[in-house]
Amino acid sequence: MKKTIFFLTFFLLSLIVHAGEGMWLPILLQQLNEKEMRAMGMRITADDIYSINHSSLKDAIVLFGGGCTGEIVSGQGLLLTNHHCGYGNIQRHSSLEHDYLTDGFWAQSFAEELPNPGLSVTFLVRMQDVTTSALNNVTPRMNESQRDSVIAANSKIIVNEAVKGTHYKASVRPFFAGNQYYLLVTETFNDIRLVGAPPSNIGKFGGDTDNWMWPRHTGDFSVFRIYADKNNNPADYSKDNVPYTPKKYLNVSLKGVSEGDFTFVYGFPGTTQEYLPAAAVDMVANHKNPIAIGLRQQRLDVINQAMEQDRLVRIQYSAKAAGIANFWKKMIGESRGIKRLDAVDKKLAFENDFSQWVAADPYREAAYGKLLAEYNHIYTDFIPKNNAYNYLTEGPLSIELIRYAYSFNKLVQQSSQQNVTDSAVNALAKQLHAGVDGYFKNYDINVDRKIFAALMNTYCEKADAEYMPAIYKELKASYNGDYEKWADDVFDRSIFASAEKVKAFLEKYSRKDAKKILKDPAFQLAAATYAYVQLNLSKELGRFYDVTDSLQRIYMKAQMEFLPKKQFYPDANSTLRVAYGKVKGYEPADAVEYNWFSTLDGIIQKENPEIYDYVVDPRLKELYRTKDYGPYGDRDSSMHVTFIATNHTTGGNSGSPVLDADGNLIGINFDRCWEGTMSDLMYDPDQCRNITLDIRYCLFVIDKVAGAKRLVEEMNLIN
Repeated sequence: MKKTIFFLTFFLLSLIVHAGEGMWLPILLQQLNEKEMRAMGMRITADDIYSINHSSLKDAIVLFGGGCTGEIVSGQGLLLTNHHCGYGNIQRHSSLEHDYLTDGFWAQSFAEELPNPGLSVTFLVRMQDVTTSALNNVTPRMNESQRDSVIAANSKIIVNEAVKGTHYKASVRPFFAGNQYYLLVTETFNDIRLVGAPPSNIGKFGGDTDNWMWPRHTGDFSVFRIYADKNNNPADYSKDNVPYTPKKYLNVSLKGVSEGDFTFVYGFPGTTQEYLPAAAVDMVANHKNPIAIGLRQQRLDVINQAMEQDRLVRIQYSAKAAGIANFWKKMIGESRGIKRLDAVDKKLAFENDFSQWVAADPYREAAYGKLLAEYNHIYTDFIPKNNAYNYLTEGPLSIELIRYAYSFNKLVQQSSQQNVTDSAVNALAKQLHAGVDGYFKNYDINVDRKIFAALMNTYCEKADAEYMPAIYKELKASYNGDYEKWADDVFDRSIFASAEKVKAFLEKYSRKDAKKILKDPAFQLAAATYAYVQLNLSKELGRFYDVTDSLQRIYMKAQMEFLPKKQFYPDANSTLRVAYGKVKGYEPADAVEYNWFSTLDGIIQKENPEIYDYVVDPRLKELYRTKDYGPYGDRDSSMHVTFIATNHTTGGNSGSPVLDADGNLIGINFDRCWEGTMSDLMYDPDQCRNITLDIRYCLFVIDKVAGAKRLVEEMNLIN
């Protein structure tokens, strides 16, 4: 009886999707979410958010670069995103003479806006459910490869028809683990120029120490502009291009927010995995994350120490360090959150009830009876191989010298192939030569040498010898475990450790010189490592993902049948989504209660001139002293910096607009609270909060701190 009561209680709880949970498809808002959103306070309609019949908010949202979101805020293509999203481009424009990372950058005219080769933004033109067409001729007896081939062929037909006669691009993407498919038609612009960026002591205030944490005081924004040809169409960079005229741009609110206000985030979240079995969550929390956390910590220790001692190294490694640290700290919070939530046990409890449901019906037993057992078996078998892969990728293959050396592998291969002409070999050598200065601009041999010694020590001592390339065992024995000596020997002898050596080698390169590459100690490590991964691990990884993809598709379908009244949202997959919730504080631990907003007072309180990340901008201090906040201060006479809400976000939502009940821009999403980072795997309404830059602080910095009022004047401000 008690077991039955527990099952019914758990079943009813499983039907609940908490307000604030979910990353919803904008095309389905009217059908699934509009009623709840309006009950929570939204005053616009689902059609205002997404429409293909008229301009809507979707037309002001872009996928920025490869993994962030941006929003259009003027009729001249002005775009806001996070400082950390623009960081790589800001860094590429920086030098000792023009240190835009440290000092900031503000174009005073269109002519001063800086081009960014390789940077693009993409709009969603429309999306459409094409499940029936995509799965045409797919049968249950097909294996995964056959199924994929049929879907790929169907998708090609769908895409070709969708973009015929246009400059648009399109793709067919799977949702719910391949149980549904949607067509996404997109428009991409490639001329994106840097307009403004605050100095790092505003845009990155708090650095990696504050990353993922609350309260937060980071002015995490940067400003770009989209350019188009004279017909307002996408075009490669040209001095003749003009600012893009958008179909829609966001109104910017000066009203501020209050606790309990309705908000929604509109952007391109990267990846979530909410519907995985317990075995998968256990692997992430107890195997994958711990390996990566430890190895990344070692890299960060070396880099951070070097950046503190050398200004040039700070410029060279700021973006690298930020990338390493971002996921390092996220993984720490994620593993802790999984443990705190008892996520694995909760998943197991769900699986127990699911199994009872399966066993109660012969059809379900035949379809799903072995599903979870197969899942558990393949994860048990895969863990040691996945550990080996993670040790290699986070260890030796994260050493810059090894990765750079392997970039010459193609030259080695072509030099030995008789069917490849001398001119082709020489052309490749010239291509590699042309990239030398760009690579070494952001490289320090001493930093990489220390990282080599640290990572090799950990890898050789902790990784499972059964899954270790033989070269590491041999060299460990050869150097008698003296990893500093090993590092010195490799870096002193390698061609690839300095720009001068590489250039001298390539300037006189001929086929016979491939032998020198083959004898190079860094290349030997690189070649042996990549060969081992390809021959011993990649095939296993591929088999694992093929099987688990198939199992997850079946398990997803089964879960939806098990809970037919539950409103499921598809896992994030870098497609446009809406998440909605309310402004709200939280309690991260016993006797600790966090407010829902932070202020400029907190920046002043955190100031520490001895620590780079806590230096306060002099102009900002002066404005604080005089309380000269202009129209951007709050009703309580303070300068609000950030706020938190219950919106369900993940990586990719960085830079997303946070909008109010009327669809006006109130902030720029830039992070999550550390206690809620496990939300990629399991959402916790008590702890999951997205962190938003208050748009008024953004405007305050642009106008009052940077003196770039011309940019604010482009925007349509709502009081």
